[in-house]
Amino acid sequence: MAEISRLLNSQEGLCVLDLGSTSAHNIRFLTERGHKNYSDDLLAASVDPDLRVRDEQGNMVIDSKKFVDENLKYQNGLFDIVLCWNLPDYMEEGLVKPTVDRLWSAMKPGGLLLAFFHTRDAGPDAPCYRYHITGTDTLDMQQVKLPGGSKSGLRLQRVFNNRHIENLFRDFASIKFFLARDNIREVLVVR
Repeated sequence: MAEISRLLNSQEGLCVLDLGSTSAHNIRFLTERGHKNYSDDLLAASVDPDLRVRDEQGNMVIDSKKFVDENLKYQNGLFDIVLCWNLPDYMEEGLVKPTVDRLWSAMKPGGLLLAFFHTRDAGPDAPCYRYHITGTDTLDMQQVKLPGGSKSGLRLQRVFNNRHIENLFRDFASIKFFLARDNIREVLVVR
């Protein structure tokens, strides 16, 4: 987060995509520094029952193309920064790689993507948090609950090891890992 903040504080007019639920803290933090903010709650969108379709064998599967087409309608090369937060850990497997691939296209060359990944110690019942930027390198965490108080679909789906994360972002120029608190790894990826 410190590297993202340095960039946000050193330039004006950056285009930032925040993939968590709408946060007044994040909007204020970004717009006060002269940046353009886009918010898109992909976690809530990923549990939409309309994304379920039957495959050739009659099994219910998630339609990743429909998800990407409906939720990531951004022009190519638009974003300087993407705040991905912990989205890949909580999204259904079939949505993760198509989402990352689309984000790659939506980012400018040299753009930064920040993502948080749980470590192996997290456990399947690790709560899902929404991150609010409260300072240059400070985040406030609030547990995510879907509308209506439902928490279904917000279970930790998997724990990525470093090799899986590197593979997920293989089309990007570089990747850096930072160990954070609470069984979380911060990952900074350069497009």
